[in-house]
Amino acid sequence: MSREIRWGVVGPGRIAQNVMGDFAHVEGAKPVAVASRSAERAETFAQQHGLERAYGSYAEILADPDVDVLYVATPHPQHHAVALAAIDAGKALLVEKAFTATTAGAAEVVDRARERGVFVMEAMWTRFQPAVVALRELVADGAIGEVRSVQADLGVDRAYDPADRLFALELGGGALLDLGVYVVSFAQMLLGAPDTVTTAGSTYPTGVDAEAALLLGWDDGRTATLTTSLRYPTPGQARVFGTGGWIDVLPRFHHPDTIVLHRTGAGPETITRRPDGVGYSHELAEVTACLRAGRTESAVMPLADTLAVQDVLGRAAEQLGVAHREDPDALAV
Repeated sequence: MSREIRWGVVGPGRIAQNVMGDFAHVEGAKPVAVASRSAERAETFAQQHGLERAYGSYAEILADPDVDVLYVATPHPQHHAVALAAIDAGKALLVEKAFTATTAGAAEVVDRARERGVFVMEAMWTRFQPAVVALRELVADGAIGEVRSVQADLGVDRAYDPADRLFALELGGGALLDLGVYVVSFAQMLLGAPDTVTTAGSTYPTGVDAEAALLLGWDDGRTATLTTSLRYPTPGQARVFGTGGWIDVLPRFHHPDTIVLHRTGAGPETITRRPDGVGYSHELAEVTACLRAGRTESAVMPLADTLAVQDVLGRAAEQLGVAHREDPDALAV
């Protein structure tokens, strides 16, 4: 498939606004349509970004034959129903993280995608940042020996507001799904799926998690210590420890410009790799390239990794007494 890949946006919220500008950096990708459950919001977004079509329901964009792939940026609990309907409509998908609100929901979407042979990828932009690509290459080349441990933190200080999406259980609020997904995905990228998950933290009166510290363990002794919070700010730094040194990923690690390699017995080496645009361009380029090549999964962000991350998030939420649910009425107008 060498032709232009035509994109549609589902959910014209803040993150979709941020992503749109990066299409200018992606060859062969053209955003053409947007859908919202509010026709007015869709129309405003379309005018802002020069899109040809605006829909006042998700069902309408699914029926548009001139859209190849959908970028889904609705609240987490709506991803599941929208993704299933999109896969059934034959639309490729880039689904914002967290991929779904629940582990079972993620498994259902992945099963359906594989069954139908439809491309689906989680929008974990971190994996495609040039500085993170450099980190993965260093690790693969044995620059720090065998990776034995990962540390990562991502926290913000947000005033508790029960009316805000971040604190609403029915909208997939809480630190884990919004911020914790980054620290967990970073650890999983380097260490694989853990054997044990131990979580401590607290919740808000609305039932969402306010803060969480996760200790991930592997049967061979490898570990990851991860922190996420809506209650207090953190630097947003990550460290990767190996038997022959370590790598610092400077804040904020989920979209870094700079990493610092510390080989045992050598001075630090600073490596800077800035992204194109804001940094979303690289995941958009990956999806576009995969679709042109006829692939159904990304090798950089495969669905197995998404499932492993979702499983950790689900186990952590359960240990904190947080019970997320998918929204079965996501497609309702």
